[in-house]
Amino acid sequence: MVRGKVRMRRIENLAHRRVTFCKRREGLLKKARELSVLCDAEVGVIIFSSQGKLHELATNGNMQSLVKRYQGDVVESQMQNRALQSQVAQPGIFLVREEIDQLQQGLRSMYGGGAGDMTLDKLHTLEKSLELWICQMRSTKMLIMQQEIQFLENKVKEQNELMNMCSVFGGSPYSTHPVSNGNCFFSI
Repeated sequence: MVRGKVRMRRIENLAHRRVTFCKRREGLLKKARELSVLCDAEVGVIIFSSQGKLHELATNGNMQSLVKRYQGDVVESQMQNRALQSQVAQPGIFLVREEIDQLQQGLRSMYGGGAGDMTLDKLHTLEKSLELWICQMRSTKMLIMQQEIQFLENKVKEQNELMNMCSVFGGSPYSTHPVSNGNCFFSI
């Protein structure tokens, strides 16, 4: 006899649900034991039944030592991730600080009475930075304008489709009023 595909949803019949839980729990624990033996892996499985009963399996040792090892590995991996993120972020932070310093110096020069104390190299650097920021602002502005144009084109297209429906059907699809002189009445 061929088994049909099992739909993954809660089993309503309490007796069937308990039988399925027992069978699947035993199958899961058997697979965990097999994985441990075949691959020489430490496996821990914790299952709580709907009645709150605890079922657990720890293949090498006890569950507490396995959970402590897991927690230690999680903490260590989190610390490694933080260290890696700070290493990756350091060059970016340095560049941003330099950029801020250049801007502040440029602002001080502009509002403080000119660029009398700035060297030619600093002025060139400030000019390049300003050109870069202007280019970025223009590209952002163009992107926003393109999105707005696309939105408006879609809106016009929808309006044209609605008007076409109005003329084909002799009235608005929302209207309960009759057509008067070929005009559509849009009322909801």
